[in-house]
Amino acid sequence: MTTELVEIPGYIAGTWAIDPVHSGVGFTIRHLMVSKVRGRFGTFEGTVVTGDDPLDSTVTASIDLASIDTGNAQRDEHVRSADFLDVATHPTMTYRSTGVRRDGDAFVLDGELTLHGTTRPVPLKLEVEGFGPDPFREDDPFKGARAGFTATGEVNRLEFGVGDRATVPGGALGLGEKVQIVLEIQAVLRTG
Repeated sequence: MTTELVEIPGYIAGTWAIDPVHSGVGFTIRHLMVSKVRGRFGTFEGTVVTGDDPLDSTVTASIDLASIDTGNAQRDEHVRSADFLDVATHPTMTYRSTGVRRDGDAFVLDGELTLHGTTRPVPLKLEVEGFGPDPFREDDPFKGARAGFTATGEVNRLEFGVGDRATVPGGALGLGEKVQIVLEIQAVLRTG
């Protein structure tokens, strides 16, 4: 058996904090089966540990579900309610990686998502956007470098007990079962 060498230009091994100001946690779901609604979560945190071998890297993240924003306050309140996310009982969603693997020329981040009291495996397609110097914060303990990642995936909300299969007149689902996830992450190297 041979070990494949994974090379990423500019790669830096270390511990990184997700920068919420320069990152985004977004999703898309079908509405009335004729269009898509997009939303995002505004409050989240996480840590990326890039290993000496990129395939030994790990990620942990936590999202404040009350920070949902779909562009409509009334809809956001409904999604926060016990009908969907039930943020009074389940205020956070967490992700913990269990491995990184090659998939052709791409990477897959395997991990476990915990939502609404249920934990299930959720693989994410991972793109390494790059590594570079951090020119902005000379006095900050995070000074050193920044890294960028994009991760995409899909979850079935019903598998996590979020919402139901309610239909509208004509028989179409009011809300799609599948939720597309898009994570645009910028992380700051911890140096102190």
